[in-house]
Amino acid sequence: MALDIIQIQEMLPHRYPFLFIDRVLAWEPEKTIHARRLVSFSDPILQGHFPGMPIVPGVVQVEMMAQAAALLAQLSGAFDPATQLCLFMGVQEAKFRAPVVPGDVLDINVEVHRLGRIGKFSGVVEVEGAVRSSAKFTAIIQPRPDVEQGE
Repeated sequence: MALDIIQIQEMLPHRYPFLFIDRVLAWEPEKTIHARRLVSFSDPILQGHFPGMPIVPGVVQVEMMAQAAALLAQLSGAFDPATQLCLFMGVQEAKFRAPVVPGDVLDINVEVHRLGRIGKFSGVVEVEGAVRSSAKFTAIIQPRPDVEQGE
């Protein structure tokens, strides 16, 4: 079952211009997720990186993986976005193999290595089957500071 952008916005706190997942194509709870991002020349980040030669920054590609992981954690029942946040703790082994440019259709695949208060994940960003970036990363689930926690 796929998720569209409206469903994704119900799950993630991110909003334009920092929401980097357009669709979820498939997932297996507590295992994997396959998300998609369509890169457009009108993406605000590309206006300054770099003028005349637009390239999606590597750190944004890692953020795409992290947003997909947060969706997978929710779909797996690991946290409730109404009362909790899933935040980056660290990025390990990030590699950037080729530029991501306007017109690219990004397939973002993330695998869970551990779910819980602290989660461990690995991900790849691919264009037409060719890996553009990859990373391992950790995240923590903690209470939202703007929500009063029940007993």
